[in-house]
Amino acid sequence: MTRNQLHPTRVLLFFLFVFSGTTYAQQYGTPFTGVPDPRDGIIYQVNMRSFSPTQNFQSVIKRLDNIKSLGANIIYLMPIYPVGVLKTSNSPYCIKDYRGINKEFGDLSDLRALVDSAHKKNLTVILDWVANHTAWDNEWVTTHKDWYLQDSAGNIVDPPGRGWIDVAQLNFDSKALRQQMISDMKYWVYTANIDGFRMDFTDGPPIDFWKQAIDTLRNIKTHKLLLMAEGRKPENYKIGFDYNFGFSFFGKLKDIYEKDSTVTLIDRLNNTDYINANDRQLMVRYTTNHDVNSSDGIPEELFGGRKGAMSAFVIAAYMKSIPMVYTGQEVGTPYRIRFPFTAEKIDWTINPDVTAEYASILAFRNKSNAIRRGKLTSFSNNDICAFTKKMKGEKVFVISNVRNKEIDFIIPSSLKKTKWLNAITGEPVSLKEQITLQAHSYLILKNK
Repeated sequence: MTRNQLHPTRVLLFFLFVFSGTTYAQQYGTPFTGVPDPRDGIIYQVNMRSFSPTQNFQSVIKRLDNIKSLGANIIYLMPIYPVGVLKTSNSPYCIKDYRGINKEFGDLSDLRALVDSAHKKNLTVILDWVANHTAWDNEWVTTHKDWYLQDSAGNIVDPPGRGWIDVAQLNFDSKALRQQMISDMKYWVYTANIDGFRMDFTDGPPIDFWKQAIDTLRNIKTHKLLLMAEGRKPENYKIGFDYNFGFSFFGKLKDIYEKDSTVTLIDRLNNTDYINANDRQLMVRYTTNHDVNSSDGIPEELFGGRKGAMSAFVIAAYMKSIPMVYTGQEVGTPYRIRFPFTAEKIDWTINPDVTAEYASILAFRNKSNAIRRGKLTSFSNNDICAFTKKMKGEKVFVISNVRNKEIDFIIPSSLKKTKWLNAITGEPVSLKEQITLQAHSYLILKNK
């Protein structure tokens, strides 16, 4: 073939690139084969702006070993895209360009270096995806006005009833918008070799859009993708999301600790939260994240101090969910990281004992098939969250005191006079008629 001849395949790719309306993206690197089974996930949420003084991808690369040693296997990066400057509040959820990278954090080569480094350490990387709205200075506002919701006068509007005046509401009646949005998601799978998405505000766009997006993403046969809905609709399971988001769990947990509500509220959630879910689909539950940390408070504020924060985390991590840890949570950061997350930075040198405790809780989760996949039986009462998880020959018994006072817990008849090992220390434990739990203490037992 001479230099001036074109191979038919190259002609086809040129045609796709120029005329299809979407950009052809060549696969970068080798698709990662270590993406965990959804049931085995532990998510670490990275807030880049607060993660370090340098606020960039390189700072995350330097702490990958720390994230891994904590026990996490999924790194969830908050939005990495350029932020709008028109009508702005400098929110990372105000997207100016879905295929760009915020210069605060680095460039594409830096993102690829982060993903490559994570994959080498057997860590999965997912991106935050903000589908519901864009920045007012996103180029679509001028090039594709019909992709946006408009009022009777033809003016593009912000998301109705939300108060998010810094962003413009997209209109998912547009087939072209849907195709472009999904193409942009695929772009990152191919261009940066990422392993999935946390879909922001999934309760906003219509459910049939998400089904269209998920079906398309699942059709990328070279990648095993994890998909998390930041939403509460049971339909999210039916259309193929791996995870739904624990809004209700967090709210009920706060009520239990702050208002002395009954612990059995969680038992009810363990039913309602899992409508339509199969055994591989789970809730993501947490004791803090970027939203509630800024608006509500740090775990130590919400759950009665350091001990209370740990007793709450044990419930979130073990009962019926996969856990998520937020930037700085594992060192007991003693202040809120307030929106838009530019002022406060994490001091990673403080509270090594707190880090060790989180790591021990998560290490046992990683070792225990019963915790991750076992059958749940609850023995909770008003003041104590107590449950067993059982799978084949392994049985775990978890007891967590949610009150800031000593509580006597009557051992369930089926568990009386049984012998166990403390799952954290390895010490033998014999259960009799009852056990006294100190304020905000917890006990994790496994069968001998």
